[in-house]
Amino acid sequence: MCQARVFLVEEGQEKEIMRDVVGIEVRPEGIVLKSFFDEPKFVPGEIYEIDFLKHRVLVRPKKENK
Repeated sequence: MCQARVFLVEEGQEKEIMRDVVGIEVRPEGIVLKSFFDEPKFVPGEIYEIDFLKHRVLVRPKKENK
């Protein structure tokens, strides 16, 4: 299977926020992470890197529009 791990990156530190992610829905206010067995999780951030070989998605806090 090809599930991914999603990490929130703040101040150079990575924090795993969900594993076994099978889908990501991008919304204007953030992203929704989906897995087979857990409830969907909303993250007020934006994807900035995906590594398909390592099954990793890096998310950073959403920037405020000025």
